[in-house]
Amino acid sequence: MTTRTCRLTVLASAVALTCLLPSPAAAVDREHQQLEADIRMLQEQASQLQQMLATIGDALKQLNSRIDDQTALERKAFADGKVQMDNLSGDVRIIREKLDDTNVRLSSLGQELEALRSSMPLPGSVAPPQTSSDATPAGPTPPGGTAPGTAVPPPAGAGPSMAGQTPQRLYEQAYGDYSMGQYQLAISGFQALISTFPKSDYADNAQFQIGESYLQSGKYAEAVAAYSRVISDYPSGDQVPNAYYKRGFALENIPGQLDVAKQSYQTAVDKYPDSQAATLAKQRLEGLNKPPAKPAAR
Repeated sequence: MTTRTCRLTVLASAVALTCLLPSPAAAVDREHQQLEADIRMLQEQASQLQQMLATIGDALKQLNSRIDDQTALERKAFADGKVQMDNLSGDVRIIREKLDDTNVRLSSLGQELEALRSSMPLPGSVAPPQTSSDATPAGPTPPGGTAPGTAVPPPAGAGPSMAGQTPQRLYEQAYGDYSMGQYQLAISGFQALISTFPKSDYADNAQFQIGESYLQSGKYAEAVAAYSRVISDYPSGDQVPNAYYKRGFALENIPGQLDVAKQSYQTAVDKYPDSQAATLAKQRLEGLNKPPAKPAAR
């Protein structure tokens, strides 16, 4: 084979090989198209995701709105319920106060009824005549005397009549005597109330006022005994704190009883710390426990 023939053969083979191999430009163009297709697919997926997120966001907004509405309704219902409970509590308190007032009135009416029953004569009984003695001779009425058959007035200073009396009236009458400085007459009235109506709500107040009457009269030992009876006979009464304090005050005025007075004050402070009597007793204790002032140097 000649040299020329060999060259032609090699050239033909090269041309054929070149035709068989793909061109680089075509390969690059296909890759570009594939990338564009992938990008479009990703963009579509991103758009779908955005739509889904928007839908989820709207659903969350609606859910939050419903939750807020439900919470507002629950808060309103709770507030309404609290208002109703407060109103009911107020109504119950008012009813209790009215019931207590009714019980007090019933007790007072019962005591008045008992007083009226005790003052009424029994059926068939005859009231004793309020006249002078039958032994009084008939004749003209002496000067300044009392005619026969005339009612004799009660002696001065006698206690109040129990006929038709109630605890409140007896207490008011005796307290009027106390306010006017008629302490012995007041003591008689308070004692009459206690003996006639021992279970009355005024009984402990009457016993305390007996102590006050003795205290104002300067009879300190009797005052101490009266205040002690308030404590022993009416332990649940509202005058007990005052009785402890006033008993201490009366004991201060009795020689040798200062330590006992301090004990009475301290009992009022310990047992009834929120009472006015405890405040006054504490002030007295502070004054009694304060060391005496040293005399000024000359």
